[in-house]
Amino acid sequence: MLFVIFSVILAYLMGSVPTAFIFGKILKGIDIRQHGSGNVGATNVMRVIGRGPGIAVFVIDSSKGFFAVTLLPVLVNRCFPSDLFENSAFYLLLAASVVAGHVWTCFLGFKGGKGVATTAGVMLGLFPAIFFSGLVIWVMVFYLWKYVSLASLSAAISLPVVSVLTNENLTTTVFMAVLSMFAVYSHRENIKRLVQGTENKIVKM
Repeated sequence: MLFVIFSVILAYLMGSVPTAFIFGKILKGIDIRQHGSGNVGATNVMRVIGRGPGIAVFVIDSSKGFFAVTLLPVLVNRCFPSDLFENSAFYLLLAASVVAGHVWTCFLGFKGGKGVATTAGVMLGLFPAIFFSGLVIWVMVFYLWKYVSLASLSAAISLPVVSVLTNENLTTTVFMAVLSMFAVYSHRENIKRLVQGTENKIVKM
């Protein structure tokens, strides 16, 4: 039990590091929440500060998810050896914790980003086939319509479908479905703007 609690807390804290907020303060001396869309994520950093910082934020936020489900369990297992290290459900718990940390960061009053980059890192670490399938969908949708939000939604919605197609177990598929529904919920304002035709594009057509 101590192994689980300690791992979940560490995963949550890893996810909670507000990369976009830190970049805004260091590079521009601004609170990124007061600019652009107000979202504490890579896309807003790209719009407000620039492409380079936006990409850097995405990479760091993705790395939080990746290392929370790959490196963190190994390190914790050395301190608190446990059979849970071999339990797939334990890794899903870590995945949920690191994404929750990004979305509800304790460092910004429990209001963070949308968790897209961190979820991508989790997928790469645990389910490479699902990650690359989602990446292909993201790139195709973004290439055609130039909306980051639409591309992210499309990739997220594909998660449970690809999970079934790649014969993942029921627990994993349910987890993917929950992530997918959460992504839709967290992008609800983007969906409204997409329907109204007022959503911002990264690349102007």
